[in-house]
Order: sequence, then C-alpha cells, then structure tokens
Amino acid sequence: MPELLEIEAYRRLAEPVVGRRIVAVIAPDPWFLKGGITVDDLDLALVGARVEGLRRLGKLVCVDLAGPDGPRPVLGLRFGMTGRLLVDGRAGIERLEYGSDRGLPEWDRFALAFAGDGELRISDPRRLGAVELDPDESRLGPDATTLTPARVRDALGDSDAPLKARLLDQSRVAGLGNLLVDETLWRAGLDPARRAGGLGDAERRRLLHALRRVLDELGDRGGSHTGDLMAARVRGGSCPRDGTPLDRRTIGGRTTYSCPHHQR
Repeated sequence: MPELLEIEAYRRLAEPVVGRRIVAVIAPDPWFLKGGITVDDLDLALVGARVEGLRRLGKLVCVDLAGPDGPRPVLGLRFGMTGRLLVDGRAGIERLEYGSDRGLPEWDRFALAFAGDGELRISDPRRLGAVELDPDESRLGPDATTLTPARVRDALGDSDAPLKARLLDQSRVAGLGNLLVDETLWRAGLDPARRAGGLGDAERRRLLHALRRVLDELGDRGGSHTGDLMAARVRGGSCPRDGTPLDRRTIGGRTTYSCPHHQR
C-alpha cells in the first residue's frame, strides 16, 4: 500500500508536469471525486490552468495551479491502499505490496491531459483513493519527515490509545502507515500496544531515532515494503533479531506484528 515513501516517489515522478497547461480532465468514476465535486466542477477549476508546483503532506499530493485570471483551487490527490500514479505512461511504483502491478483500463479513475501531449493518471483497483479540490490540509498533523522531539511529545500527548494507533492517526503524524509503523516500533524495541502517553523521554527519543533511520534506509531501498521485519510478517514468523515467534494482533484496526521479547 502507498505510504509516505511511495507518495513521495509519486510526487517526484510528477515533477515534469510543472509548467504544463491542462487541456482536459478525464474522470470516469464519480465515486472517486470527493467533497461533493463533479466532473463539471473539475473542468471549470482545472482546464486552462497551468501546474505551478507539487507538494506532499503525509499521503496527500497537492497540485498548485494558476490560470490566466490568477490562482485556481488546489488539486488534492489521495491514493488509498492500491492507487498508483502514472505520468506520461511511467509508473512511480511498479508494484505495491497489497496491490497489483497490472494496469487494466477499468482501474483508471482520474487523469489530466496536457497541452502538447502527456498525461497524469491514477489507477486504483480498489477505488480507495480520491480526488478533491482545496483539501483541508489543516486536518493533517506534521509530516513524519519533519518530526522533532517536541513534535513527537505533542503527537503522543497523554493519550491512552495504543502507541501504534496514535502513530497511524494522520491528524497526529501525517504519512505513516502499517508497514512503516511496525518496522519503526520493532527497531525501537517498543510494544505497539503500549499506552502512547506512557513513553518516557528516552523512549520517545529512541522512537524518533528509529523512525528517521527507517525513512532514510527504506527510502533508499525502494519503499515501505523493504523493511528488515517485512519477510517475517507472516503467520508463524519469527523475529529477525532474536528468533522469538512474533505476536500477530490487531491494533489500531491494522494487522500488527511485533516481538514479545524485545519490544516492551
């Protein structure tokens, strides 16, 4: 599934569209359009606009636009669990861990056509992504790449929620998903079911250090599915560090793997 690392790869893939002018919007699936917008709304907001820039906040890609008459609404792109971005026929991610590497035409949910050829297209088999205008960026917490000790403390607060659930809450920390959180907590030696507000200063520092390393290393390797824990995330899997059989639980609504020996 696309997490922060995959969405950043999408943003980078789309950089060549900056400066291009939109000549058509293709939106064959009304379900994919959120916030009450219609294809007519998209035509009015986007056609004739030029792409001014691309930003990523967590798992959201924001496309900044301007027309001859000034700024246009921001186009927000979300990718759910199986959404892939393609620009001029190239895919930002060839394969998603729980998605498909096929590109069936019926999976195409949204596209922008540009003057002089070229397009930006979203393919999403499960239809869990979304397109919206002027997405509410204030609903998202700080991007995971910008966390500091103070921001980690604020994100966890004094919450009684499980640590993993708090890290998955996009209003607290934007960008983390199931794979990145499990990998981070496994490296940090922290039980995902721990009370989020119960971590001490040293444990929060350890969490932040592990997260920074995970984002750096897995970004270099090619995505959220390349973690050291990944191969063991199966029924009967054992901890790659100490060989202990992994716990498999549901925490924060997500299937969670952790080591009962060194994660406490």
